[in-house]
Amino acid sequence: MPEINTEFVEANGLRFEVHMCGQGERLALCLHGFPEHAFSWRAQLPLLAELGYRAWAPNLRGYGETSKPEGVAHYAMGNLLDDVAGLIDASGVQEVVLIGHDWGGVIAWEFARRKIRHLTKLVIMNAPHPTLFARGIRSAAQLRRSWYVFFFQLPWLPEWVFGRNGARAIAAAFRGMAVDKSRFPEEVLAVYRRNALRPGALRAMINYYRAAFRKPSRAVARGVISTPTLVIWGEEDAALGKELNNGLEELVSTCCLRYLPGVSHWVQQEAPEKVNAILSAWLRDETPPDFASE
Repeated sequence: MPEINTEFVEANGLRFEVHMCGQGERLALCLHGFPEHAFSWRAQLPLLAELGYRAWAPNLRGYGETSKPEGVAHYAMGNLLDDVAGLIDASGVQEVVLIGHDWGGVIAWEFARRKIRHLTKLVIMNAPHPTLFARGIRSAAQLRRSWYVFFFQLPWLPEWVFGRNGARAIAAAFRGMAVDKSRFPEEVLAVYRRNALRPGALRAMINYYRAAFRKPSRAVARGVISTPTLVIWGEEDAALGKELNNGLEELVSTCCLRYLPGVSHWVQQEAPEKVNAILSAWLRDETPPDFASE
């Protein structure tokens, strides 16, 4: 399989640690979520390289060895979108597939909505469209699932809780939410624990939620997303209900939605074989398998 290497890329005034795989004039840019790391795309980067893409998985600002600017305002959506634009520009590639999971998916949705750079295709994994999330968060069920968002608004306490005992709570977030816990052995969890324990990392990671809550974006995104979009969704997501996809067809003109029964929020790590089968077919303009109908 193609080898994954790590390089550093200067973009938007920051230094990004980027996991890279493959060559070519087409960029597949993979954005991870919370409390993840570029490592979360380890099963997809080689596939994307084999499909002819230059596959990049950056550690987003605040994660890994990427720059960690101090202050909540630095993690507002506008800055996160500028990071993505800067990385695309730094690649020098014109044809771009943007792929995002969790927070990375939130950023990818906004990037496509605002048409900041031309995207050939958009792939979202377990991250609701912002409009649908704004509607869904009003329900009692989703409010209960999103309790942690409100907890994260507290000063210092969330960092202490998630950092104590060698970031034990970070490991528990992965294994506790996973359906197939064998996908998260100790050596995998150790990557995420080390990531969280880097100086300033937990504060930066939690500041994404603080910035979204305290400094919501004022930009108006109009119209439907015209970029061909694939949504892959693990049905056993403890944080986000699948009903958040209801009405998606009204907001995305060309959308392929695939559910994975018995798979948690950590979809690309817990079911990499199925995710890769769907992703590979769709990127080759073929009909992806529908595992929910089996």
